[in-house]
Amino acid sequence: MTQIDFYTHVEDKLRVTCQLAGKAFARGLKVIVFCADRESAHRVDRALWTTPAIGFVPHCAPDDPLAAETPVIVDCRGEPLLHEEVLLNLRPEWPPFFSRFQRLIEIVSRDDADRAAARERFRFYRDRGYDIRIHDLGRTREQ
Repeated sequence: MTQIDFYTHVEDKLRVTCQLAGKAFARGLKVIVFCADRESAHRVDRALWTTPAIGFVPHCAPDDPLAAETPVIVDCRGEPLLHEEVLLNLRPEWPPFFSRFQRLIEIVSRDDADRAAARERFRFYRDRGYDIRIHDLGRTREQ
């Protein structure tokens, strides 16, 4: 069953997205960053070129000729799905294919609309019996 992790109270979703993608890459995992649209996919792509500042997270679009060998795919369509390891969801709705993945990551900002959409996704997953872990990034910052 898919392990689901919610990262909450995030100040900068783009920065945290890049950090989590980089962390997964460092652990040898493959990641699909599922963006809401082409514009947000472009922002993630640009940010991954500079995050981390002293490293590089290999990434590309799913239609790139090297996509099958590239550990991080930045996508806004959801097809083709080139692997089933980690799905990082940046959309307001739950991805219809999330259960194919070993792990699903949801990043929730402090924005009220984003939090409301995340609550809906949380209920959806919980009501279907998924184990959900919550990582409160606002709390770790305040301590």
